[in-house]
Amino acid sequence: MNSDRKTAETRVLVVALTAKDAALAEPMLEQGGVTCHICRDIRQVCEELEGGAGALLLPEEDIVDASQGELASWIERQPAWSDLPILVISRQGADSPAISRAMDLLGNVTVLERPMRVAAFISAVRAALRARHRQYQIREYLKERREAEEQLKNADTRKDEFLAMLAHELRNPLAPMRNALALLEHNVSHHAEGHCRRILQRQLAHMTRLIDDLLDVSRITRGKIKLKLEPMEMAGVVRDAVETARAACEDKDLSVSLNLPAEPVYVLGDATRLSQIISNLLNNACKFTERGGQIELTAQLGDGVVAVHVRDSGIGIAKDQLARIFEWFAQVNTSLERSQGGLGIGLSLAKQLVELHGGSISAMSEGPGRGSEFVVRLPTITVIPAAPPAPSHDALPANRSGRRVLVVDDNQDSADSLAKLLKLLGNETCVALDGLQAIHGAETFRPDVVLLDIGLPKMNGYDVCRSIREKPWGQTITMVALTGWGQEEHRSRSAEAGFDSHLVKLVDLDLLSDLLARSKPSGSTTV
Repeated sequence: MNSDRKTAETRVLVVALTAKDAALAEPMLEQGGVTCHICRDIRQVCEELEGGAGALLLPEEDIVDASQGELASWIERQPAWSDLPILVISRQGADSPAISRAMDLLGNVTVLERPMRVAAFISAVRAALRARHRQYQIREYLKERREAEEQLKNADTRKDEFLAMLAHELRNPLAPMRNALALLEHNVSHHAEGHCRRILQRQLAHMTRLIDDLLDVSRITRGKIKLKLEPMEMAGVVRDAVETARAACEDKDLSVSLNLPAEPVYVLGDATRLSQIISNLLNNACKFTERGGQIELTAQLGDGVVAVHVRDSGIGIAKDQLARIFEWFAQVNTSLERSQGGLGIGLSLAKQLVELHGGSISAMSEGPGRGSEFVVRLPTITVIPAAPPAPSHDALPANRSGRRVLVVDDNQDSADSLAKLLKLLGNETCVALDGLQAIHGAETFRPDVVLLDIGLPKMNGYDVCRSIREKPWGQTITMVALTGWGQEEHRSRSAEAGFDSHLVKLVDLDLLSDLLARSKPSGSTTV
């Protein structure tokens, strides 16, 4: 609300019978700290009421006209929160028939009997203004409530849209995966078998990205995400991101050009998150660029800032959509013929991650069909190149298998399939499906490594780990939490419970193999 409107809403409109009355009333009210406006008649009062008023001061002589004409009509049209205070100056008090009728028609009427003391008069006017102020507070409350209800309604609509999109995005990779599995069941040729495996790998990677993005949304909105900041050379980050998006670009025959500064440019950042930022922008460009289009990625060094531009020849962005392009779950175009997949969170994640690095991100487009451009700006740092690290003599064990592994998961398909994979790699495996089975299996099987889910029936994984660690034979077992819970608090609880590592499903098999290779047989001792 502007200051003029606010001032108008606190003034008292005064109808004076004579110029002498006006000359007396105005300085009296102003001396009492009350702003007033003198009106010549009821018609002018009604005109002024449209601009706002805190109270109305009338002589008894005007009350009959007021209750039968425009003022009564204005009173009837008041919004529900409004009850305009009307002060009537009367010689006959509340017993006047005219005032009695006016009180019935005009509502919030207070009668002030003449003669009266100035202090009593000012006190009555201030009381009326305080009552009016409370009405304004109710108005603001109702306005905020309406806005909150509208926001909740919009949020509910967007939630429904998101859930529908999530179901759609999860079904998309499941369909080719099911088809590939059906083909494998029919003893297809070696070439077709390889094709089916590639389908399964691609679609599984796609589902993993969807889930990882959802987890990142949860971490960021709860303030749980932490960056591992270190000096990073931007050219390497950009090349890694391009390599990540290469397959998607090649599938659509997109031309990707890369233009980087000749000299190294360093920022203080998290390597994984910086690559995620650029990858999200490249994936977005790939998604909304027609087959055979172009994507240009350019890094430019400015005054203490490096600007990474991702420009595409795609469908572009309408001007009215640019403002909300970085909102959670926003989709530029949700029509079926333009459905490109995704949950509408990639750009939002990029924005949040850029800001966590102390940078900024912006979007530009000349409109539909004109392509779009996203610019990430990050503060640079001066880094003295370090000497290359000495070659490590800590070789991995020659035998990358041969461990006794207890796999604990309440999902039997998950436990059995992982156990069989590990067995193919040369490990001896045992499976448990709940917490009590895990403790019994650890005691009888005496594993070198336990891959332990957290959410288990009968006893959770944290308590299972503590129980195993309490046993003399459990001191040297490598305990690995293998779970869908990946937030920082879950990792902290794992460490407190006695786990050596915390891996989040879906875990990369190479990473798991490397962990097993580095583990020691539980019976070994450190020299």
